[in-house]
Amino acid sequence: MAEIQQHSAGSGKPGKRRAKKMSTRIDMTPMVDLAFLLLTFFMLTTTFAKPYTLELTMPVKSPVATPVADGKALTIILGKRHQVHYFSGLNAPQDKSVPTPELKTTTFAADGIRPVLRQRLRQQPALVVLIKPTADAKYQDMVNILDEMNITHQKKYALVKITQADLTLLKNAAL
Repeated sequence: MAEIQQHSAGSGKPGKRRAKKMSTRIDMTPMVDLAFLLLTFFMLTTTFAKPYTLELTMPVKSPVATPVADGKALTIILGKRHQVHYFSGLNAPQDKSVPTPELKTTTFAADGIRPVLRQRLRQQPALVVLIKPTADAKYQDMVNILDEMNITHQKKYALVKITQADLTLLKNAAL
C-alpha cells in the first residue's frame, strides 16, 4: 500500500512560509505476491516438451536365418566420416557365379542415399535392405539410415553384422 509521510518544512523562522513537502513510500509486497502467483500458475499449467522417440518393432528371434534372394537385396555399409557405401545384391565371394558387386559411396544428404533407395524400391517392390554398420560408424549414422528407411517407406530392412568379405570389399574400394 502507499502511505504519505509529512515532514515539517523550515526551522520556525519568521518570513516566507514554504509549502510542506510530501514524500511517498510505495509498498511492493502485493506486486511481488501477484508476480509469484502468476509465475506459479503458468509453471503448473504449461506443457513441457515431450521427448521424441523412434518407434522400432523388432521381430521375434528365430534360430533359422531367413534367406534373401540376390536380386531383391540392397546392402548398405555405414563407414567412417558419415559415409554410406552401398551395392545391389549380396556379397558372396564363395559363390563364383555371382560377380563381385560394384561398391558406390554417398552421404546422408538429400541427394545421397534417399534417391538410391527410392529408385531401387521402384525397380524392386519387394526390396530388402541390409544395413551393416562398421566399427568406425557413429551412432548418428545408424539413426540417419533408420530415418531414411522411414522417409522412403521401406518395409523390409535388417540390421546385419558386417562380414569379412564386406570389409575386404570396402578396403579394396578405398585403394
